[in-house]
Amino acid sequence: MSQQPPVRSTGSPPARPDASMSLLTNVMEHSLDDGYAEATARRQAEGGGLPRTLRAKLGLAVGLVIAAVIVTVGAAQARISAPELAKEREELIDRVDAQTEAVDELEGNVEALRREVEEQQRKALKTQGGDQSDLVALLAGATEVAGPGVKLVVDDAEESDEGGGGPRESSGFSDTGRVRDRDLQRVVNGLWESGADAVAINGQRLTALSAIRAAGDAILVDNRPLVPPYTVLAVGDGKKLSTAFQDSADGHYLDALRENFGIRSSISDEETVRLPAAPSLIVRTAEPKTADAARSGRPETADTGKGTS
Repeated sequence: MSQQPPVRSTGSPPARPDASMSLLTNVMEHSLDDGYAEATARRQAEGGGLPRTLRAKLGLAVGLVIAAVIVTVGAAQARISAPELAKEREELIDRVDAQTEAVDELEGNVEALRREVEEQQRKALKTQGGDQSDLVALLAGATEVAGPGVKLVVDDAEESDEGGGGPRESSGFSDTGRVRDRDLQRVVNGLWESGADAVAINGQRLTALSAIRAAGDAILVDNRPLVPPYTVLAVGDGKKLSTAFQDSADGHYLDALRENFGIRSSISDEETVRLPAAPSLIVRTAEPKTADAARSGRPETADTGKGTS
């Protein structure tokens, strides 16, 4: 049998041996996408070719250097200005001390003048009082008093300490359990009416011209604040004075305060009660009517007193 020669195609190039591996070849030749390549080239151009970590470290180092420079400059300025500030402070302290000494000296002078005026007023009471100079001095509170009497203590109710307090004025009464100025006024007037010769509250001597008022949380006696408990001392016949006061309308008023509002009070006879002189005196003088003034109905009086309160 004869062999036929192989048939060859004409007009087309021969096939490549790796034609079936075109995809794998493309991946090997183009391993990096064009977009990634462009992004990498752009980052390198913007960063000057420095890695991001290195740039962050350089930025932190620059920031620390700037902070150190600022702190150093501030410390230097503070050190330079410290002596000047210390000098100004010392000068201010010296000025305050000097003014304080001047005020203390003025206050001492005022107190000395006040005592001198009070002494002259007491002398005037003794010399102008005549036969009744002792009585005049007693009523004006110009002299100390000692003798038998009573001790009356008035205090707020126990619950008033927990209730936050309240005003002590006479007007706008509310059940606060606190002693008001009106209460002390009635107590003092009751003692005068019961036969007391002299009265003092917490060491503050009272006279016929004394005023008991309230200012918010405090009770004032002749413009001097007092704090509870209020200790009222009265000179007089102790047993008789105590009984007369408790039987009076003002004594019953104090009992009603104790029963209705919890005001605490106690009264006791004392063998010896000592009352100081009034801290300030108000001296007033008067002249009797003349015959002409009596006929005209016009009194002739003179008020020459001056208080030192």
